[in-house]
Amino acid sequence: MNTVNKWLGTLGMAMVAMAGCKKDLLPTASIQRLNSNTTDRLNKIYFAGNQRVFVAGGEMFDRATVLSSTDGGYTWTANSYPAAGKAMYGLGASSTGAIYMCGVDGTVLHTADTGTTWQVGRILDWRHYVGAAFPTPDTGLFISTVLQREGCITQVDTAFRIISQDTFSLGFNSVYVTSASTAYVLGYGAILRSTNHRRTWQYLDIKGDNFTAMHINGGKMWVCGANGSIFYTANAGNTWQRLRNGNSLAIPRYMLRDILFTDDTNGWAVGDNGLLIYSNDGGHNWMEYASFTTSALRSIALCPNGDLLIAGDAGDLFRLKP
Repeated sequence: MNTVNKWLGTLGMAMVAMAGCKKDLLPTASIQRLNSNTTDRLNKIYFAGNQRVFVAGGEMFDRATVLSSTDGGYTWTANSYPAAGKAMYGLGASSTGAIYMCGVDGTVLHTADTGTTWQVGRILDWRHYVGAAFPTPDTGLFISTVLQREGCITQVDTAFRIISQDTFSLGFNSVYVTSASTAYVLGYGAILRSTNHRRTWQYLDIKGDNFTAMHINGGKMWVCGANGSIFYTANAGNTWQRLRNGNSLAIPRYMLRDILFTDDTNGWAVGDNGLLIYSNDGGHNWMEYASFTTSALRSIALCPNGDLLIAGDAGDLFRLKP
């Protein structure tokens, strides 16, 4: 009986602690639901200037959907592109202003006139591309995944002809370019970096999660993972500090999809089941917002006026005033 009573007491204290945590949830009064004019999954937000914004999305094997806004993300137009036939998952832009979205079967949707017209192209290897970046105006860097077990880093020219490919035994999630010579690729259990114009790739000294997204501010970088871990580097990835251990049983379990810091102190991350969390100490501690959607949230971006845009499944689109 003593053992049972002790167990019940421990359970009771845990329930009280959980109830107390709920009282600490951040309020959602500052979060506004926007009309996206679609119920398709939304994957990536991109600002092409102060007022023009695009969101890549769609239905996986059916159509590409592109949201566009010309007033800084307050009102939106949704256009579907059945000719693409695939949802768009990754989005990158060249220094010339061209915008590229990528998806299943090597499909690429691109515009050279800031979204007035879109063209359908294809990388002829039929891979599932989930990320795109342009280190130079004539070189595209696309990353793919196969059930998180295999990933490919593919370089193409502006006609999407393959220049080179490097295949790895892990799936990739996102790609970032910091200069013509330096790029980062995030994936299942690893982050790769190239500093020699993508000729070779180095595994960085970081592990313990399926890394999904990165926020870059010079040499300072914050990385989040699908298991809820958050890491920080102050020297462009040479050394890492784990700020949040997503594998710990002592903290809530999060599935994180994107991360954003507006300065060295204030950061937000989004994830599955409508998760939105906030840190005011550089990422060491995180507070959760009260529930305002059950959809997975996949992308977060900073508006020129300081608001945040958040996009996710089922056409969910929100504006947050920090």
